Amino acid sequence: MDFVYDKLSNGRSYKMLTVLDEYTRQALAVVVRTRMRSEDVLEVPYGLFLSHGTPEFIRSDNGPEFASQETQSWPEKVGVNPIRIYPGSHWENGYNERLNGTLRHEVLNAEWFTTTK
Repeated sequence: MDFVYDKLSNGRSYKMLTVLDEYTRQALAVVVRTRMRSEDVLEVPYGLFLSHGTPEFIRSDNGPEFASQETQSWPEKVGVNPIRIYPGSHWENGYNERLNGTLRHEVLNAEWFTTTK
């Protein structure tokens, strides 16, 4: 899991939570919101667990949405081992970073969005 940040045509910021299956390299989710707290982040893997099953690991960076007590403890409660990459070590989350780069290059740099809806 990782985030991509961008701005709408009116200058308002938004973020996209991207979730990638590292084994199949399939993008499982891209969730767009103007504001996303740790509770919002947890809704995404919960839904994915229900539809795809529970993975053995979840990899994410150490951003504030992933570093909260709730986000840190929830995976272990549901039987998933969290993997945190070291700050500034984006290559440790390389597959998701590649997805984010492609998303930026092919969508965000090519389109000018006016709303997140």
